[in-house]
Amino acid sequence: MHLAISLNIAADGQDILDFGQISAIVRNLEAAGVDMVIISDSADAPSTSPFEATTLIAALATVTETIGLVAGASTLAHQPYNLARRFASLDIISHGRTGWNATLVQNPREAANFSRPEGIADDDFRRRAEEFIGIVQGLWRGWDADALLFDKAGGRFHDPDKMHFLDHKGEFFSVRGPLNVARSPQDTPVLVMSGLGEADFDFGAKVADVVLIEAEGAKATYDVLKRRAVAAGREPMKVLMTVGLDELAAGGLEDRFDTKSCDGFNFALPADISALDHFTDRILPELRRRGLARSADAGATLRGHLRLGEGGAK
Repeated sequence: MHLAISLNIAADGQDILDFGQISAIVRNLEAAGVDMVIISDSADAPSTSPFEATTLIAALATVTETIGLVAGASTLAHQPYNLARRFASLDIISHGRTGWNATLVQNPREAANFSRPEGIADDDFRRRAEEFIGIVQGLWRGWDADALLFDKAGGRFHDPDKMHFLDHKGEFFSVRGPLNVARSPQDTPVLVMSGLGEADFDFGAKVADVVLIEAEGAKATYDVLKRRAVAAGREPMKVLMTVGLDELAAGGLEDRFDTKSCDGFNFALPADISALDHFTDRILPELRRRGLARSADAGATLRGHLRLGEGGAK
């Protein structure tokens, strides 16, 4: 059972958190053995912290050692090359603990902040987002793991045969590549996808490492995505589904998990932060006692925590 906490939800009644408070929360979750925290971000909506998400996880990487750090980043607010470079850099800084939460849900108000006051047609947005995500993943794989030689005596920085130009020319983007950032410690950052509609299931099953799904209808969504992952040539346990829940409660978790409707849970940060203590001190140890949650020190990278292996979808 994989466990995540969403930190940046714009919940009613929740106080704005400063960095000291956020880092204390994350270190507590890390000590308890939570797999990852997910920090949402929007260039339009208010959030529970005053920080841009990737900037925040860069800071959190310096005060944590094992917990996965996943940041939301909009496909409207960024260009694929810069975003791929940012997350590749964050993965090196964090020693392989970074993930990107890419959503396929459009926020029209956000588009107005990026020279698109009229927004984007939903179908165009979906095609553009899929192309964007494919470019980012391609750029992450632009260097083989042993491509960089740093051979001063021989005058060779890298092995040219192990550097791969992307040379992407698509409907919305043209990107040559490769990145000027080395391969990440976990091969590629973890791709977390959210906001998938039925039209997105084939794409999500093909490229995502983790899919965030709604509690309602979770069993049907889980079964469809697992089948489509197999159809795409992937091992079903290399595509994880986590169900979003609003309350940090143990009741029903084991039963829900046993029905094979998810691979884990993504809990919303409660308005009463003290409720996290009950989760870390009581619920998590009980889940671990039952063999449902990983040990607090398992795995060095986020992929290791999630048992995904290296590299993600090809």
